[in-house]
Amino acid sequence: MNFTGIIVGAAVFLSIGICHPITIKLEYYFGRKGWCVFFVAGLVFSAISLFLENQTASTIVAALAFSCFWGVHEVVQQEMRVLRGWFPENPKRHAYYERRREELKDILREGPSHRHLKQKMGNDK
Repeated sequence: MNFTGIIVGAAVFLSIGICHPITIKLEYYFGRKGWCVFFVAGLVFSAISLFLENQTASTIVAALAFSCFWGVHEVVQQEMRVLRGWFPENPKRHAYYERRREELKDILREGPSHRHLKQKMGNDK
């Protein structure tokens, strides 16, 4: 029997599970600029995966790298979730959040959407 797929699948599941709370904490303490932590980690894990001899280990580390790259996007999205009130904001950064809410009030009012796609398609009503 070949357990490689199961091992890789479990590792990917764990890497996603680990990255999610890190995303929340990064945004809480460092704001949107915390994305660079995930980006650098993704680059490091990508480089490591290139030099690993073991195929399974290389695959797992590469999957972790791309979970980190996805984390870049999620840190930015996490800020939007905080601005909408879905997650708690860091009280030390309240002024920042209020300024961002004022800047993004139109987007926040309409809720989650793909506004830029609607505009491109001419369906922005």
